[in-house]
Amino acid sequence: MIELDPIIRQVMRNCSISDAHHAGLYSICGLALRLRDLYKWEMGLDPWVEMDSSEIIEWIGEKEEKWEELAEEDFNDITIDGNRYDPYDAGHINDGLAPYGLFYGAGYVQSLKPSFFLARLEDKIEIGGYPVYILGRELARDLLTLPALSQDNQVILRKDAAKLFLWDQIFFIKKSGRYALRFALESFGLKEQDGDGLRDNLETIVTSEMMTYIYHELGGIQDKVFNPDLWREIVAAFPHTPVELLTRSVKDLLADTNGDGTFGYITRERKSAALAFYVAFLGGLKKELFPELIRAFEAFTRTCDWEIIEQAMTAGYHTAKKYAEEISRLYLEGKKREDLNWTENEIKRHLLEPLGLAQK
Repeated sequence: MIELDPIIRQVMRNCSISDAHHAGLYSICGLALRLRDLYKWEMGLDPWVEMDSSEIIEWIGEKEEKWEELAEEDFNDITIDGNRYDPYDAGHINDGLAPYGLFYGAGYVQSLKPSFFLARLEDKIEIGGYPVYILGRELARDLLTLPALSQDNQVILRKDAAKLFLWDQIFFIKKSGRYALRFALESFGLKEQDGDGLRDNLETIVTSEMMTYIYHELGGIQDKVFNPDLWREIVAAFPHTPVELLTRSVKDLLADTNGDGTFGYITRERKSAALAFYVAFLGGLKKELFPELIRAFEAFTRTCDWEIIEQAMTAGYHTAKKYAEEISRLYLEGKKREDLNWTENEIKRHLLEPLGLAQK
């Protein structure tokens, strides 16, 4: 058997280097929420445990000191059984880790922040011909609390992160989403104010939501509208801008509404709680792009008519398709002109301003 601690330390160091390089991407509030989750993970706390402020302030100070030390460091290779791998070479790293029941993730997330994690592999299933890895306890992670992601046409579900993610969404729910949250919780026999009941049933709720997270990723993989190579090129060309935010939101909406994704699963299986959670947590640009869902859900709560939801899904898909095609057209035209500033300005003027997104 290999020694796991050296591998964990290697991955964790790269996680810390990524956080050191990119913590400035987040707003003060956004960074605080991510540090809150990272602290709970490092301390092995349940999602609902709130810590003494003096302890976390001291921990944040230590974390910032470590980030300063790592600010100029480059990512290290990962060594397994004497073999060295580029930290982004997740496929070969996972080949080396497979005998030990571990799974490694590496890639780029919003604003092109590198993200890494290492976790114990609980199960591997297949849905629609695509492998789905179910991960348990995480041994190394960075600031990102992502419940699921896709990697090389594989779907990875991170159960540890999913618990934190769902708890945070419920804990910080906006007033506009509370009626949908109440509907979702009542499906589990819970009241919104029942903190003890929510804690006792969090595992059950997360298990129920797991397939929603998985089908979102499957929808993204199977999306035929937004060419994946072109999408990555656009995101890379406009990192940390409203254009990136719009491009990612459109891709997410396509993943949810294309029939192979989130709403295809929800409507086929008649998952009313998953529908309600989706509506409760819908925000940002996706809410602006998908207003039909809010109206449809209000009608659904009175009628339980799934056809209304299916019609909204179709409308959302057509909207996302239209935006994807226009973003792609403007980007390719900008490349032809050798002027991506033109592309950015055109996308802002024709697509972002009508949605009310402020210029940056």
